[in-house]
Formats: sequence, structure tokens, C-alpha cells
Amino acid sequence: MEIKRSRSDQSQKPRNKNSRNPTKRRKIHEGFDHSNVEVCGKEDGFLGSYYEAKVVEKVGRNKMMVEYKTLVSEDDEQQPLREVVEAADVRPVPPAVPVSRFEVLEKVDAFDSDGWWVGRISGRCEDGRRYFVYFESSGDEIAYPVHRIRVHQEWEDGHWFVV
Repeated sequence: MEIKRSRSDQSQKPRNKNSRNPTKRRKIHEGFDHSNVEVCGKEDGFLGSYYEAKVVEKVGRNKMMVEYKTLVSEDDEQQPLREVVEAADVRPVPPAVPVSRFEVLEKVDAFDSDGWWVGRISGRCEDGRRYFVYFESSGDEIAYPVHRIRVHQEWEDGHWFVV
């Protein structure tokens, strides 16, 4: 049974919305399949993109060694890229959300350059099989076939939310 505090109880102890409970975070990362995850790109030019990977091992308390499924090593292009990332930047692959069509301004992810990039639907092509996606970070607008677009979802506290 979940116990919720009343508003008066909550006001007695202020809560920082941005603070994170490390114990809770660890539990969240223990609750999903580490062989099929996505890693959020944080470097310039990759901000807001997600790349499929698998967790190879935990590194310390808050980091993980991942091996990417679509990115290769600069030293040996025959080998998948491995790197240590913050555990907070690792999430499970989102579940498929079936859609019959996308609406203008709907937030989506488009698969391009080996990863998923967050954008918004800006229109539908005349052929009816492709949609234009606008990327706020770059100002680009690109047409994608439906199979390379998915509903954008956020992973928060161990649950998926459609935004």
C-alpha cells in the first residue's frame, strides 16, 4: 500500500524537485534489460540524440561501460565503440507505440545518423508515406519515411511517459 502525505505534511519538509535519491536511481537501473538500452548523447552536435547500446559493466557508483550497436571505434572501425557514460544517461529502449498517423507539432524521434533524434512533425509529404521533422537544435527540416519515426517518450522514475 502506498502512503501519500497530506499537503500540510509536505509543507513542513521542503522538497527539492531536482534532487535525486541515489538509492532510487540504482533500483531504476536494476529493473531493466541491460543488453538493450539507449544512451543519451551529451556532446556538442549530439545533444538530445539516443544511441542503442548494451551495458558491458558498471563502473563505480554512477557510471557504466556501454558498447554501442551502431557506432564504431575510431581506432578500429571493425569494433563497436565502447565508452564510460553516466548511469543517468542510460535508459531502456522505449516500447513501440502504435500510431496510424502523426500530427503537426507532435514530438517524435527520427532515426538518422545511427541514432534517434528528437524533433517535431512539421508536415506530411504529398506521397503520404513520409513526414517532415523539424529539429529545433539545428534548424533542419528533413522528410522521413514512417518506419524511421517513433512517438517520443521520456523515461522517468522507472516508467515511460508519452510527451
